[in-house]
Amino acid sequence: MSGSAKHVAVIKGGWSAERDVSLVSGKGCAGALKEKGYRVTEIDAGHDLAERLRELAPDVVFNALHGQWGEDGCVQGILEVMGLPYTHSGVLASALAMHKEMAKHVFRAAGLPVTESKVVPRAEAASGHVMDTPYVIKPVNQGSSVGVYIVREGENRPPTELSAGKWDLGEMVMVERYIPGRELTCAVMGEETLEVTEIVANTAFYDYEAKYREGGSTHILPAPIEPEIYAEVQRVTLEAHRALGCRGVSRSDFRFDDTKGVKGLVLLEVNTQPGMTPTSLVPELAQRAGYSYADLVSWMVEDASCPR
Repeated sequence: MSGSAKHVAVIKGGWSAERDVSLVSGKGCAGALKEKGYRVTEIDAGHDLAERLRELAPDVVFNALHGQWGEDGCVQGILEVMGLPYTHSGVLASALAMHKEMAKHVFRAAGLPVTESKVVPRAEAASGHVMDTPYVIKPVNQGSSVGVYIVREGENRPPTELSAGKWDLGEMVMVERYIPGRELTCAVMGEETLEVTEIVANTAFYDYEAKYREGGSTHILPAPIEPEIYAEVQRVTLEAHRALGCRGVSRSDFRFDDTKGVKGLVLLEVNTQPGMTPTSLVPELAQRAGYSYADLVSWMVEDASCPR
């Protein structure tokens, strides 16, 4: 079937903490697919998603959801049961990557560099230090730096936000050793490893605002690091993608303590459905490899399959 004849359902929005980002990603991807000549239907995903997809019977589902339910294997399971070809990773890879501690177990088994961490109840993390400072507290299964706090050396207590009544990011959190230094990222497209970007946040760290607000961060591409470090970031990115069983496009995030050479490189996580907003990293990396935004989105559609 030619690309222009394909009917693509772009699912976006949803009800996770990353809904707003997903809406922006989905809108951009839908526009790019229309530009490429595909027939596109945009769906703001709700609990009736399966019913709406059954009525539409699209040829391909472009999954532009971010966060829980859309990125953690849940929607992927629906699409597998329905037999609909879809983009990005399948059920197992999505679930593993979304659960940061489970992903680390896989990375350790594959011999990839990760740092010390533990998963504890939120109440325990809020009551006192469960690790020597400095450390990072993050929800174990969220993305976009939602709910992430850095506890600096010398701070007397964990952040008060952990004990707030309005907390809705899960009752288990990951406490992770803080790695000083630089923020690096790299992506895989199929089996091709793309270039490496250094991210310089214009906020306290690369948080939600730095990721999605215009001017929130500066992206340096290619990253100004030593060739052996550059190559190691690319190697680890591809190995992490393979270890989890990812498909399509994924992005790996790193911290790099450049006072320690290659031993200062630490893999933080793999994103199985990276953002596709105007400030997102993967479109920049793809453009460096010769793919326009529309080319990248079209590639994802043509790569779609079921099962994944």
